[in-house]
Amino acid sequence: MTFLIIFSSNLHTPMYYFLSCLSFIDLCHSTVITPKMLVNFVSEKNIISYPECMIQLYFFIIFIISECHMLAVMAYDRYVAICSPLLYNVMMSNKICFWLVSGVGTIAVLGATVHTACMLRVYFCKDNIVNNFFCDLLPLLKIACSSTYINEVVILAFTSFNFFIPTLTIFSSYAVILFSIFRIQSTEGRSKAFGTCSSHIMGVALFFGSAGFMYLQPSSTNSMDEGKVSSVFYTIVMPMLNPLIYSLRNKDVKIALKKMLERRKFS
Repeated sequence: MTFLIIFSSNLHTPMYYFLSCLSFIDLCHSTVITPKMLVNFVSEKNIISYPECMIQLYFFIIFIISECHMLAVMAYDRYVAICSPLLYNVMMSNKICFWLVSGVGTIAVLGATVHTACMLRVYFCKDNIVNNFFCDLLPLLKIACSSTYINEVVILAFTSFNFFIPTLTIFSSYAVILFSIFRIQSTEGRSKAFGTCSSHIMGVALFFGSAGFMYLQPSSTNSMDEGKVSSVFYTIVMPMLNPLIYSLRNKDVKIALKKMLERRKFS
């Protein structure tokens, strides 16, 4: 999807610019988790060193935070396009798009740095068996033998910010969009717009629902076995479904993909 959007001139718009960024984030997100997970499936001993675990944790946090805020940016872009079409080119100029993506990256790197720095101060002296298929915050804290109070406060604060701010932005944007859709007199136009919004909301609900189930539960009631199931959705399933939900259902993307395949076949 990233290369398709880069090399198709008709897709050089803010909407597809954000879609390419989301596709890149999904690719990196899966790359951090999936290769090591697949190796563990065929290995007799599932071992990861402490430095590798911290590196995996750091980049995992970067990309999951990036995805949260990128989904919010995409919802805002759709809000401007549908509710203020005459001002769209001004409100979503190249400069503003760049600063929005830069802001997403800055928030993600800051959050990952704080979480990883807090994790580095924790001592592990138990069985050192992580009850998950990758190094995540809560499973690591479960095997700590030093105080994790600061870590839990940081997780609650950052998770609340990275969960509620994007969620509020997304659902506020789509609430206004849906209100505008109901004012469309054309039945066909209303159906098309509503179908696009419903698919986006479904993807957002799956991603934030599974992530929120993992990170927003009190530590006393959090089950690692249930957490592993929910983490499968936001680490593996959603990166796989996002191209289908946000891109391949789009007519412009289908046309660009068809042209690129025909060009390669001709060459």
